[in-house]
Amino acid sequence: MLVQAKGVGRITSPNGMLTLLTGVNTSGQPYYELQRGKRTIVSTSLLGVRLREGDMERNFRILSFSTAGKDETWTQPWGEETHVRNHYNELTMRLQQVRGKRRQLTLVFRVFDDGVGFRYVFPSQPFLHDFVIMDESTQFAFPFDAKAWTMPTDGTNYYEALWTASPLSTKPKVSTPVTMEVDDSLFMVVHEANLTDYASLCLRPQHSEKGTSVVKAELVPWSTGELVFAQTPFATPWRMLIVAKSVAQLAASRLMLNLNEPCRINDTSWLETGKYVGVWWGMHMNTMTWAQGPKHGATTANTRRYIDFAAAHGMKGVLVEGWNYGWDGDWTKEGDKFSFTKAYPDYDLQALQRYARSKGVRIIAHNETGGAAANYEQQLDSAFALYHRLGIKVVKTGYVNALMDNRELQHSQYGVRHYRKVIEMAAKYHLMVVNHEPAMPTGLQRTYPNLVSGEGARGQEYNAWSTDGGNPPYHLCVLPFTRILAGPLDFTPGIFRIEGRVHVQTRPQTTLAKQLAAYVVIYAPWQMAADEIENYEGQPAFTFIEQVPTNWQASRVLLAEIGKYVVTARKDRDSEDWYVGGMTDADARDLKIDFSFLDKDANYLAIIYRDGPEADYVTNPYPMVIDRLTINANTVLPIHLARSGGFAIQLKKMR
Repeated sequence: MLVQAKGVGRITSPNGMLTLLTGVNTSGQPYYELQRGKRTIVSTSLLGVRLREGDMERNFRILSFSTAGKDETWTQPWGEETHVRNHYNELTMRLQQVRGKRRQLTLVFRVFDDGVGFRYVFPSQPFLHDFVIMDESTQFAFPFDAKAWTMPTDGTNYYEALWTASPLSTKPKVSTPVTMEVDDSLFMVVHEANLTDYASLCLRPQHSEKGTSVVKAELVPWSTGELVFAQTPFATPWRMLIVAKSVAQLAASRLMLNLNEPCRINDTSWLETGKYVGVWWGMHMNTMTWAQGPKHGATTANTRRYIDFAAAHGMKGVLVEGWNYGWDGDWTKEGDKFSFTKAYPDYDLQALQRYARSKGVRIIAHNETGGAAANYEQQLDSAFALYHRLGIKVVKTGYVNALMDNRELQHSQYGVRHYRKVIEMAAKYHLMVVNHEPAMPTGLQRTYPNLVSGEGARGQEYNAWSTDGGNPPYHLCVLPFTRILAGPLDFTPGIFRIEGRVHVQTRPQTTLAKQLAAYVVIYAPWQMAADEIENYEGQPAFTFIEQVPTNWQASRVLLAEIGKYVVTARKDRDSEDWYVGGMTDADARDLKIDFSFLDKDANYLAIIYRDGPEADYVTNPYPMVIDRLTINANTVLPIHLARSGGFAIQLKKMR
């Protein structure tokens, strides 16, 4: 619907609770505001971009407003639930500058029941073809100074820093997502969606006064200072803001996915989910090496052991790091020496894959680049063709070091372009990708569901060799409401030998039961049992890892306080069984689990793995009790969590 442009554009969410207002101010600069009910939750926030070719921030007049909407339900080939409803109202504001070359800019706003998204669109026009973005003026102005969970941008490699909470106005430049606890009934997240041929979004506080806070977009630059090279017609990623009444609603939002394009893979039948083990933790424990030598981990004999274990315990994959030429020497500085097709002499890739397939298992190909993206791109086609020919289905990529001769950052436009090449080439060869050292995920798995998960967080390896003792107890209780809102996380849980071996003080700061809980709380469609396989032998707790699925038809957060505790329930996509995981920070807790989400007319056998009476993450992380109970939708179960402890429950529907 096209309407004449006068005054202020206005659009509401389908349920009428959110209202977005937009227009241009007296300087001709576009702006927007957001209200929930009668409450303003985003004050007047300025918009615009600065180009090398000239300012596109001010001196605009409104040409027209138009409205549209959509209400559809789409199906995920894998995910936290099977079906996603995409329901929004849309307002498009077309602008033209009144001076100079009279360039045009379009702003598109989509308002959902759970938040908003907006983007800049540069239409084809006579005086704007190739252009370079030097700054993005996007603001988020809040009429409060909320407690915000953030991760700093500067001084942090690969998004591997701890999330901390403090008033938004006190933050340095931070990466998104940014999660804000405004009050007991208002939680907000700022992030971006559909990061395509653009630079990743960061935010920097501009100013605050009288309890307010204003943050502005800062994009990750090229090494030469430019932010984005583009050509009309061109659309930026969506800037998005989730608005929720509770942390459970935050976790349930699919706003980011809905702002991405529909799936471009016509036949997704080859996609699958599963669990894997790997020749990996031994390198971090210094019992194996990536490089050739007496402790080389990626040998044919050692890999056969892992294949046999995977087959015996229902695992679909075996990850093997250090199998290919390039690990000898300082591979972080000489990534251009990596070959992604040539195996070391003591590793028979083709024979091992044949052996694995005979056992119902497949090798997961590991491609560490050392940041040498150009070297990787030159080999992509031949390497992925080889993997496809051998029947390999999953590739784990890595980028330890900056890209392109140590010049370009992973989350710059260069990095974003590179990752897209890898994903698209992998789709061509029916390969799924687990991307380590990534750009922050932005929902691209809707468009390319072969992008199954990634890192972009301080993962399990920090519990092996970091000098600060490992990830603190609160870390896993923060991730579901920060990093995981951006997409699946390859955290690599399941460490059963919980002791410091590289540094005495550095180890998983959890109980054994909390390691199990991570398989439900921390979402990934491919989950690793990350420990060395000998540490699983004779362990009753490993039964839960054998049983827990990685693909879900429904998910919900039952209890949570960010950074303190979280309880998540998920329903298996292939059965009527549910799984529940819960964990706490450094404080012991007594929680009550309400099972009213279960079918009303059914009983369930609950197999409960919980902290034993003597469990404590510092003094004795191992004690665990395994209970079997019959429960139903009326059950309320009290459960005790030790310090940095947890529990995991399998709920098998009884016939």
